Formats: sequence, C-alpha cells, structure tokens
Amino acid sequence: QVTLVESGGGLVQAGGSLSLSCAASGSTGSLNTMGWYRQAPGNQRELVAVITSGGSTDYADSVKGRFTIPRDNAKNTVALQMNSLKPEDTAVYYCYAQRVVWAITYDYWGQGTQVTVSS
Repeated sequence: QVTLVESGGGLVQAGGSLSLSCAASGSTGSLNTMGWYRQAPGNQRELVAVITSGGSTDYADSVKGRFTIPRDNAKNTVALQMNSLKPEDTAVYYCYAQRVVWAITYDYWGQGTQVTVSS
C-alpha cells in the first residue's frame, strides 16, 4: 500500500505561480509513474503532468510551457510547479502514483488539494 500526502495549493491571481508537493510513503519500492491530475466542477478528472522513475514526462497540452514536474526518486516525492496560472487552471489537484509488482499495476491517489486562480 502507498499513501500520498499533498501540500500546497490555495488562491492565486491570474498570472501568478503556485507549487504543489506530494510525498509517498509505504510500499514505495516499486513506484513507477508519479504525477498530477485535476478535476474542475462538472468535469472529468484529467491528466496534468506525469513523470516516470526514469524521468520521462508527459504534459497536458493546456499546461505545456507553464507547468513543470520535478521528482526526487530518493525521497519519493513529486512536485508541480505552476507558472502563468489562468482561471481555467482552477480545480482540485490530485497526486497520483503507480506501482507495478509482478506485472500487476496498482494506482494510488492523494486526497486532493484545491487550486483557485482568480481573474
């Protein structure tokens, strides 16, 4: 079992910056992909950015060039640095981690943290 604890988030004006952090604990030995998803009211949860243990990244088109996703494998942490924030970035952001054991994939989620961008 893996527990994900998020920190950061809050209220920021459009054009501002915000950083989220997520720390994984528990059975972290086989963690593969970590990252962030978000869900705005009335919308489905969507990928924001993910990073593999090898450092490969994938970003949603809407955040490319504005968000970065640093990861520290030794500390089992992943962050999301958000710059040039827009009101449409307002959502609950969820930390995500994937663990693969004996070819079985396990997905884990954090509790979510609110990000609100005012215009």
